[in-house]
Amino acid sequence: MPYLLLILTTLFWAGNFVIGRAMHSVLPPIVMAELRWTLALVILLPFLIPRLIKQKAVILTHWKMLTVFSIFSVACFNTFIYIGLTSTNASNATILQSAIPIFILILSSVWLKERVSLQQWIGVTISLIGVLMLITQGQVSNLLSLSFNVGDLYVLTGVLCWAIYSLLLRWRPAELDGFTFFGVTVLIGSLILLPFSAVEFYFAEHIVWGSKSTYAVLYMAIFPSILAYIFWNKGVADIGAVKAGLFIHLMPLFGLLLSSIFLNEKIHSFHIVGILFIFSGIYLAIKAKLTQ
Repeated sequence: MPYLLLILTTLFWAGNFVIGRAMHSVLPPIVMAELRWTLALVILLPFLIPRLIKQKAVILTHWKMLTVFSIFSVACFNTFIYIGLTSTNASNATILQSAIPIFILILSSVWLKERVSLQQWIGVTISLIGVLMLITQGQVSNLLSLSFNVGDLYVLTGVLCWAIYSLLLRWRPAELDGFTFFGVTVLIGSLILLPFSAVEFYFAEHIVWGSKSTYAVLYMAIFPSILAYIFWNKGVADIGAVKAGLFIHLMPLFGLLLSSIFLNEKIHSFHIVGILFIFSGIYLAIKAKLTQ
């Protein structure tokens, strides 16, 4: 069961990228992020309010740190992803997300001064080559001329935000249970996004709200937000964080398949080669970490 839940989690997350790409011409990215998290919050509120009242003192004591968590996770991560999806495809976005463990490793070494082995650095280098292959679409000339896809750079910024958030979790208030912590970050993150989404909505072209956009926001709020969170926590509790973390690398596979089926995106050779480089590097880095 935990393995099935973790597989479903990565499938839901990959679906989020595909729908974000499909809706990029219908809903502005920040508005889309705000609608997703506001709806998720509405669904959570009946269960969250009693916990907020009970743990009000703890929340007020740690409100600054909780705000930082909300900025990097709810407010920035998916918002940058959605902005990136306005000019890059869902396949690239899901593959680039698999670089999260590599960003975490680099930040752990540079920021937290944690020891990193030579094998880990080799793994990082190989994975970064894979990421660069995706950004440059396998063309070295694009790298030399700095002709990057702007959407890929936004996605990488979102990935960096999630990596920072992951490292900050070691300072998560221990007094807050997982559900309350998640609910509070969604609440604060939604409030942070509100003025930005309002400005974007004001200046955006006329938005025609239809059944497709309604179903898209419902999916985003329920599956990659609430259910994925519950499934991920259950999986981590049952088999441990290290093994559970490996499942995130199913996202590129699901992303390519879903993008090909629903968006008719072509799978190119540089996608496959990029995945192989990223996976190989991650394998070396994780293996080194586990054997130290």
